[in-house]
Amino acid sequence: MAAKTLQLQYPSRFSTSRSKLLGSSQNHLGFECGIVRNPIKWEGLGVSSVGFMRNRAGGKTEELKGQAVRCAAEGIERGIIVGEKGDDKVEVRIPERLKVVALMACVMCLCNADRVVMSVAVVPLAAKLGWSNSFLGIVQSSFLWGYIFSSVIGGRLVDKYGGKKVLAWGVGIWSLATLLTPWAANHSTTTLFTIRAIFGLAQGVALPSMTTFLFRWFPSHERATAVGISMAGFHIGNVMGLVLTPLMLSSLGISGPFILFSSLGLLWLSTWVSGVTNDPRRNPYISKSELLYIQSGKLNSPNPNNTDTPPLRLLLSKMPSWAIIFANITNNWGYFVLLSWMPVYFKTVFNVNLKQAAWFSALPWATMAVSGYIAGAASDSLIQTGYSLTLVRKIMQSIGFIGPGVSLLWLNYANSPAMAAVFITIALSLSSFSQAGFLLNMQEIAPQYAGFLHGISNSAGTLAAIISTTGAGYFVQWLGSFQAFLNLTAALYFAAAIFWNLYATGERVF
Repeated sequence: MAAKTLQLQYPSRFSTSRSKLLGSSQNHLGFECGIVRNPIKWEGLGVSSVGFMRNRAGGKTEELKGQAVRCAAEGIERGIIVGEKGDDKVEVRIPERLKVVALMACVMCLCNADRVVMSVAVVPLAAKLGWSNSFLGIVQSSFLWGYIFSSVIGGRLVDKYGGKKVLAWGVGIWSLATLLTPWAANHSTTTLFTIRAIFGLAQGVALPSMTTFLFRWFPSHERATAVGISMAGFHIGNVMGLVLTPLMLSSLGISGPFILFSSLGLLWLSTWVSGVTNDPRRNPYISKSELLYIQSGKLNSPNPNNTDTPPLRLLLSKMPSWAIIFANITNNWGYFVLLSWMPVYFKTVFNVNLKQAAWFSALPWATMAVSGYIAGAASDSLIQTGYSLTLVRKIMQSIGFIGPGVSLLWLNYANSPAMAAVFITIALSLSSFSQAGFLLNMQEIAPQYAGFLHGISNSAGTLAAIISTTGAGYFVQWLGSFQAFLNLTAALYFAAAIFWNLYATGERVF
């Protein structure tokens, strides 16, 4: 291995000694890397660095004066470069996979913000157009009509072509549909349902694209964190939509928030098309060390551009697949009830105005963004410590179901909007642990057909979301209360937790 490809470890991981060694570490291939003191002055600090590599097997030591010190076995760019040939110079290089996850977090933010805009704007639209609560529920669920069909097709397209093109087309179409929504609502009910269905059709490719894309770009022990960061963007999109939409409705009218978020989507699209590749091996900007780090950390790698016919009967013949499907059903049932009905819930139950309802509704999603990242980091930490994938996925998913179920039962005793917001915040914060459960598990049990399996489970989950979103509206109209429906949702969470722990696995099945 050439000396120039060596990569420096994090300083915090260096072992120290009383010699001139500033820092060193030994990687899993037996190379020790570090920095030693040098009497030559550097930037007036009186020190400069000499990098060294020592092969433990042969005892040979090589010095790299004035050059970047890198350990290719660890592979990650640490961004520490010293002066070259006396020319004092510091360069910080950001790993390409961090750029990828940042772009993914941004698009997931816009994905959910575009959904939430309608959840808030539907209140003045209902007042303007005379919609009943039951019809309002149908309007809320209309985007799911397209979403349910695109999940399977989108997942298959992602398996075959990768996430870049599929996600790009999805963002372009759903941004245009967002822009046209106010016009469609004023034109006719049929036009509105059509535009919202197209919106859902385009958004159905987002999650399969995200999981497959991050699976290819991150090693196994970083995937849960990467998904946590991306889904943090997803939840922050709720906050953006819930907070900004009422402000823009009052100042710019109903069209204002739709124009804003659709414009942001098209702006993101221009960056995505030119800035990423489906596979890190085809990225012209990635360093060899980072590429080696990604590749060496993969346990199960899908076949890029997989053209095989997905074995649907085989996928549905194994209980781990059904564990994922039931988990997705339960997660979507609870998630979309809270996403679509929280502003109406606070307005109906506690008689708060739309702006206050938006703030109470935004708080849970903000904390969900943080807890999702914590869940991902904790999951990766447990895996690195030596716990099995199966045990880690069961722990994370159990928290993601039992926690929300208990919290929704507590919601029966809330006697103020602040107390209700606390219980809903706990429910959604703990539900984000599902991101380190079933959402990652489909890549582990079926890496060849993960997008397709995701599409199947997401379609089932979308059907559950349509039933729960519409059903909540009828419950409110018939009983005048949300409580009975929330109790039903809690019972579903508990049943799904039991099923998951009985049949889920982190081992490859297909």
